[in-house]
Amino acid sequence: MKQAEQMVMVIDDDPSVRTAIAQLLGAVGLTSETFASGEEFLEADLPDLPRCLVLDVRLPGLSGLNLQRELSERKIDIPIIFITGHGDIPMTVQAMKAGAVEFLSKPFRDQDLLDAIEHATERDRLARRERRELEQLDERYRSLTPREREVMQLVIAGLLNKQIAVELDLSEKTVNVHRGQVMHKMRADSLAELVRMAERLHLSPARREEH
Repeated sequence: MKQAEQMVMVIDDDPSVRTAIAQLLGAVGLTSETFASGEEFLEADLPDLPRCLVLDVRLPGLSGLNLQRELSERKIDIPIIFITGHGDIPMTVQAMKAGAVEFLSKPFRDQDLLDAIEHATERDRLARRERRELEQLDERYRSLTPREREVMQLVIAGLLNKQIAVELDLSEKTVNVHRGQVMHKMRADSLAELVRMAERLHLSPARREEH
């Protein structure tokens, strides 16, 4: 059986709505999982792959907006598409401000839902790639010795090797070795690339780290 490349999770207390959406998604080759309540969803094992959540606003027990808040508090990042038969402007504004991708009023066009799902899952896919790249970058940075980190801070601040040597009371040759190790361990091909890496790690070139 081919493993799903992405997952659409649907939460609606109306079984007919859950079935209709699941059938629509299946017809276009999308894998889905349905839930009758937010509580049921929170107890489930979520798939570790690009995903999105199609969520009814008005649910018994935990409402859609409260579930959105609960997911945020648990730091569970899932793009949400709200669906409702009772939507109003304040509710829409609240949902969108909290990061919802789309807010669709029932009855909605199938294509509108499919377009929103495509947008949401692509956003999640890009976010996952960004997190993975950042984790790898952080691992490389943590592989540096304390001295190499000092050298890196001064390199990205624009100091020349001889200036770094004076700053750290080292020989220029030693600084050159450390600088080479920094470039190698960080897998940076140029100073510009090293600076971009430092920016992604939120490292300030103006402040030396204390060790």
